[in-house]
Amino acid sequence: MAAAQPGQPEAVRLRMSGTTGPFRFCPRCAAPLRRRRDADGHARLTCRGCGHILYLNSKTCAGAVIVEAGRVLLVRRAAAPARGWWDIPGGFLEAGELPEVGARREVLEETGLEVRILGLLGIFADRYRFAGINEHVLNIFYLAEPAGGKLRVGSDVTSAGWFQPSELPRRIAFAANRKALEVWRGLVYGAASPPAVPGVVP
Repeated sequence: MAAAQPGQPEAVRLRMSGTTGPFRFCPRCAAPLRRRRDADGHARLTCRGCGHILYLNSKTCAGAVIVEAGRVLLVRRAAAPARGWWDIPGGFLEAGELPEVGARREVLEETGLEVRILGLLGIFADRYRFAGINEHVLNIFYLAEPAGGKLRVGSDVTSAGWFQPSELPRRIAFAANRKALEVWRGLVYGAASPPAVPGVVP
């Protein structure tokens, strides 16, 4: 059987790996799940009891690349995954929350700052491993500037710092964050190709 390749949809990966991943039971009736191919050929996790389909959709995150006087604000993570690594302020959206609203909320919670959204910086897919589950996530990053408040760290970060584009820290958590910072540095350097953002995906 061919090996699953990076970037393939989870349904394809499940079909090729022959497993149901970390999910074994139906969230509706608690009966066992099985892999079953739908009319379009996708392998779906389907309940043996009630027929409910558990779709493995990407979870949406929103964050803000906050820039002031040519420097970007990063926060150091206080908890796993990537504890102690630098991060772009942001996080998972609440149910029904708009991305811009979620980005501003997360920034306020993590940094104490109110921000003005200047525009969309980029959207990047990534993985987020927590509690034994390797989640698919879709990260929406906005370019922003401070608009109020006072810088202080929230409960889920240990410190915050402003960094020049040429002096970013080496340990930057998650590939999506590094891609967003590369886009920002590309804007700073203009047509010149910016150097790769340092760091290793934890």
